Formats: sequence, structure tokens, C-alpha cells
Amino acid sequence: MMEGWAAVLFYASVLGQFVLVAVSIFFLGKLLPAKRKRWLHLPDRPWKHVRVTDERLAFWKLYRDSLDYKARAALLAGCGLEYDPGFYLLVRRIAMQSCMLGVTGCGAWLAIGEARPVQAVIMAVFAAVFVCAYADKSILGAWKKARSRRVIQEVHAISVQLLYLQGSSLHIHAKLMRCVPYTRSIRSDLQRLLGEWYHDAEQSIRQFKHRIGTEEGMSFAETIESLRVHDHEAYYVLLRERIRDYKDKLELLKESRKESSSYMLFMLAGIPILYTFQVFIYPWVRESQALFNSLN
Repeated sequence: MMEGWAAVLFYASVLGQFVLVAVSIFFLGKLLPAKRKRWLHLPDRPWKHVRVTDERLAFWKLYRDSLDYKARAALLAGCGLEYDPGFYLLVRRIAMQSCMLGVTGCGAWLAIGEARPVQAVIMAVFAAVFVCAYADKSILGAWKKARSRRVIQEVHAISVQLLYLQGSSLHIHAKLMRCVPYTRSIRSDLQRLLGEWYHDAEQSIRQFKHRIGTEEGMSFAETIESLRVHDHEAYYVLLRERIRDYKDKLELLKESRKESSSYMLFMLAGIPILYTFQVFIYPWVRESQALFNSLN
């Protein structure tokens, strides 16, 4: 039995090493220099624009007017994913059902034939995928929260730079061009906004607002629209108020992260205490109980 579990751990470690190497190669490839795109407003990822028909969604018991669809749409927009929520829900439903069939088949295979470590590893992979698909709301919610924090930081930096360029005679488009180096998470969205600006500025800002997906990003898009239409002193007063709001939210997020870190450190500090009790104190307690039982 122990040899079987040892083989399972060996195959799992090998699989983990392959995954780690693949992830490392992917991120190393991100560091390679790439040619700058000339037309930023043109869509370069056609799979992001795949839209599933209502009839196909209805076949899988999925509907666009359901609460589940609307919740997934809000989460995907907050995470910066431009996929059709119907396409996402369809892939999720197929993946969950495939994983259930895979786990059932592997379980029957283990029950009928000889137990092998490969079957256990396959079952673990199917179970992990099923759990991730089932708890996707929590995963997407955590992703949205982390992205929202980064968006607040970058929007705050852009707003400060726009306020610094208040007295300049530059157009709002040129001012935003100078703000691109201060972004990272929303850089591609901002570059796409600037690339589409002279085709239709109002439509490009509306699409930028939809792509950002967070509350702070939407308010920032509304501020850009106000500065585009009315480049007046009163709107820079509004920009100052927005900067104060962003700064307050950043302070609250910083305090929340400190509390979470303190809680995690407190939980981790309890592990050595439990280990000390198990190794040093519990044997003395067990010996004392044996002594009292012998006396009785």
C-alpha cells in the first residue's frame, strides 16, 4: 500500500515539475522583446469575440437573462477578460460534466482492475479541475479584487499626472499619451483607447469603460469624457476630489492587507506551538496517564 502511495507522490511530483517548467518558459517568453503593434485599435485575438448563440445556450440550460449569467458577466468584466459570458459558462458546464465522467470512469477502472498510480493521478487532476470550475465565483472574485487594487493605483497615478498638466495647452489625448508609462495593468486598454480616439472618441471611451470593468475605472472613464468635452477649471476640481477618493481607498486597502497579513502570521505562528505540544508535551501527558492507570 505504501509503495502505491509513493508511486502516486512520484508521478504527482513529476507532473508538478512539468507544469512548473511550462509556466517558467511562458513567463520567460514574456520577457523577450516584441515588435510594437502599429494599429492598437484593431482586434488581434479573435477568440475573445466569439459569441455563443442563444439556442446553443438554451440547449445546455443556460440563459442570458439569468442571475448566474449576469454575475459571471460582472466578474469577467472586473477581471479584465473580454470573453462572452455565455461562451465562458458553456465551457465551464462542459468541463464540469467531462470531469464528472472522467472521475466516474477512473473510479470504475480502479474498482474493476488493478490499482495503479496513474489512475489515481488522473482522478486527482479531474477532481481539481471540477473543484476550480465549481468554485469559479470565489476565484474570479479574488482575481477581481486584486485587479481592482492595481487599477486604483494606476488610475490615481494617471489622475495626478493629468492634474500636473492642468495648465498645459496640450489636448487631452496628448496628456493621456504622456500618462501611458505610469500604467501596467491597464496599459493595453489605455493604448487601445488612444488608438481608437480619432475614429470615434466617445465610442472609444465607452469601450474603455466597459473593458476596465471596475467602479474606479468607470469613474475615471467618465472623468476623461468630461475633460474631453469641457476642458474647464471646474472639472479639474472634480479630478482633485477623485484623487482624494482614490487615495482614501488605497489607504483602506493597505490597512486591509495589513490585517490579513497579521491574521496569516498569527495562524502560522500557531503551527510551531502545536508541533511543540505534539513532540515534547504530549509524550509526557501520555506517560502520566499510563502511570495513573497503573496506580489505579
